[in-house]
Amino acid sequence: MKASTMTTSTELEDRAILVSLVTGNETDDLIRYSMEELVRLAETAGVEVLDTAVQKREKADSKWFIGKGKVEEVRDRLRELNGTTVIFNQELSGGQVRNLEEFLDAKIVDRTQLILDIFAQRAKTREGILQVELAQLSYLLPRLSGHGKNLSRLGGGIGTRGPGETKLETDRRHIRNRITDLRRQLDEVTRHRKLHRERRKKSGVYQVALVGYTNAGKSTLLNRMTKSDVYAENKLFATLDPTSRSMPLPSVGEVVLTDTVGFIQQLPHDLVAAFRATLEEVLEADLILHVVDASSSMREEHIRVVDGVLEELGAQGKETVMIYNKIDLCTPAEREMIPTGEDTLAISAMNDDQLEALKDVLERRLMGEIVTMRFPIERGDLIALAYRVSDVLESVTEDEAVVLKAKLQSKAYALYASRLEPYIVK
Repeated sequence: MKASTMTTSTELEDRAILVSLVTGNETDDLIRYSMEELVRLAETAGVEVLDTAVQKREKADSKWFIGKGKVEEVRDRLRELNGTTVIFNQELSGGQVRNLEEFLDAKIVDRTQLILDIFAQRAKTREGILQVELAQLSYLLPRLSGHGKNLSRLGGGIGTRGPGETKLETDRRHIRNRITDLRRQLDEVTRHRKLHRERRKKSGVYQVALVGYTNAGKSTLLNRMTKSDVYAENKLFATLDPTSRSMPLPSVGEVVLTDTVGFIQQLPHDLVAAFRATLEEVLEADLILHVVDASSSMREEHIRVVDGVLEELGAQGKETVMIYNKIDLCTPAEREMIPTGEDTLAISAMNDDQLEALKDVLERRLMGEIVTMRFPIERGDLIALAYRVSDVLESVTEDEAVVLKAKLQSKAYALYASRLEPYIVK
């Protein structure tokens, strides 16, 4: 089964009402922010947002998700505003989609489907396209019975891009076969990625991963630090495919910075699973730069979301530097609330002096310990090697020996430790 050609938002713009169900003890600020984020997601997908609705209930309705009375309100509002779509801020079951679709006579899209659709629009590389299709099909397979009318609607729009245009009569077996094929292709891509990682390791190049909530400014930071031109824009998921660029540091040598896909609340599990090979760049990194939008009122929630995804990947506990970005957009009071510490930095990616301070932190964190090495004066080969894998701070010749005080480049030194270890003065 091949994915159909993507339908662009200019061909048919969805006109939608956005609905959120609150079942917990969320604060008003968190409820408002969550809905604002859903609006931004919808607009990113090319949707015209007509109205929003929030309902508080003890638990979701098994048939309608929201209460029957609220469903009737949404139906009346759809007719009044000539809407075509209802987008829910949570994930729906196939049965709930079917019931809502029939009652409202509109396309029903949940948060997961919306995010997957944005990724389908943004994926450009072969790997990204394969990953998104795998996530979409994994989401769609258990819900086929709930998307009949949705999938048969003409004109495309959100929820119908890529494999979403598959008609309900497509046999589940064909979808499972396609999922198997996608996983096989991604395994091959993963194998090549591992080979590249191994080559980087053998070369002694340091790897630094940029992670953070979507729109925290990771791509801008990558561009500014490496003088490159990775696509960056003030919108959710502006960049999807991971990008690596090299950057020289005087005392360390070449460092590879990798910009990873931005995280978000309720990031679909199928998406995390499909992008696991890409996100494993974080696991292989020598250092993680966790980039936070310091100007966001929800920055603590953003940090919690990112930490949760890192834990799911098994990357918790790795060496991390917190980068509070966009401080130029903060008020003086907001700046005072930013934590300070050895592993925390507040910067604007547009400030050259602050970028230099960040590079100093990178050098300090990537460099190894300071040691004294004593070599016989005739061992010029070892002395040259020591200069290559360390930052020599002092060199003294005494008693037919050369004594070097040096700060080790830990990764490069590790490749030749067996040759140099005997000459380190304990």
